[in-house]
Amino acid sequence: MRLLKEANVKGKVVLVRVDFNVPLKDGKVSDDKRIRAALPTIEYLRKNKSRIILMSHLGRPDGRVMDELRLVPVAVSLSKLLKYPVHYKLDCIGESVEDSVRGLHEGDVLLLENLRFYPEEEANDRLFAQKLASLADVYVNDAFGVSHRAHASVHAVTKFLPSYAGFLLQKEVGMLSKLLEKPKRPFVAVMGGAKVSDKIGVIENLLKKVDAVLVGGAMMFTFYKALGYEVGKSRFEADKVKLAKSLLKKGRKKIILPTDVVVAASAEAKDAKVFSVHNIPKNVMGLDVGPETQAVYDEIIREARTVFWNGPMGMFELKPFSKGTFAVAKAMAKCKGVTVVGGGDSVAAIEKLKLEKKFTHVSTGGGASLEFLEGKKLPGIVVLER
Repeated sequence: MRLLKEANVKGKVVLVRVDFNVPLKDGKVSDDKRIRAALPTIEYLRKNKSRIILMSHLGRPDGRVMDELRLVPVAVSLSKLLKYPVHYKLDCIGESVEDSVRGLHEGDVLLLENLRFYPEEEANDRLFAQKLASLADVYVNDAFGVSHRAHASVHAVTKFLPSYAGFLLQKEVGMLSKLLEKPKRPFVAVMGGAKVSDKIGVIENLLKKVDAVLVGGAMMFTFYKALGYEVGKSRFEADKVKLAKSLLKKGRKKIILPTDVVVAASAEAKDAKVFSVHNIPKNVMGLDVGPETQAVYDEIIREARTVFWNGPMGMFELKPFSKGTFAVAKAMAKCKGVTVVGGGDSVAAIEKLKLEKKFTHVSTGGGASLEFLEGKKLPGIVVLER
């Protein structure tokens, strides 16, 4: 990719796509992780006396203006983190925005309004992208989390400006590329979450590269169905059983399934019990991997030299079903090798345990990291290639 360090940004107006899609609570940013992740790029541009225009989406307004999804709280949070006042506009294109850009001084930061208030953003509209591009001299993509989307601010905009990868995007691609190209062995993938369908491509691609895939979450029951086991009231994908069967055939000894599960009559029930996967009663549902599985996974993870994890082992938000997910998080924190977590609920789990600093890399993009590891070409990255 063309990298920010190679760009001539001194004194230039630089348009930066960031991923400030952060949770809000009572009109304030409740988790500023994604904002902090963009700081190295913003601070580098400020040191180079650039005039910085930041653009992001927030939530899913579906092309409509929604006051609760405005980026005002983000501007407030960013100002505190930068210790410098951030200018903010109630729009992202038009004369008013152009006037504000002309008024910027060296090192100033302007945050534009939610891009997705315009349907043209998700439609990858060239004219909308051209209006965004007309504001600046240089474009920088530092939003890995949306780089798997062919959206105007990620893809079409690069047709109109010299375009580069910011430091966060560079770091994400560098770390994930290492997993695919030269991982230290044993290389273990831990795959959880609800659906096999979300992870099929990743599992198929990783099976060629890993030494083991440890399976957890509700998706394990689709695999059990493929093996003809009773799963009780557990959640599984009936239309993906055949596919799970073919994955087990391809994976042979590489795909490792839990040997015991934590079950209950429902997620709200307090009387959780542990059963072997061969004896799951018909009137219960599986909600976590059991203690025997936790011990096996702990040993495999700790002895690995490279571990990638995406998706919880169970319904970890509820205490009776959190042990499996937390066991994986703790094992990875103790692993001496390269440990990478791919976004979403897995990140929430390690944050709950305050273990973020024990990992080599915590990705800011769940969907993007999965598509990258699936071997797909991400639209926002392809357009930055030399």
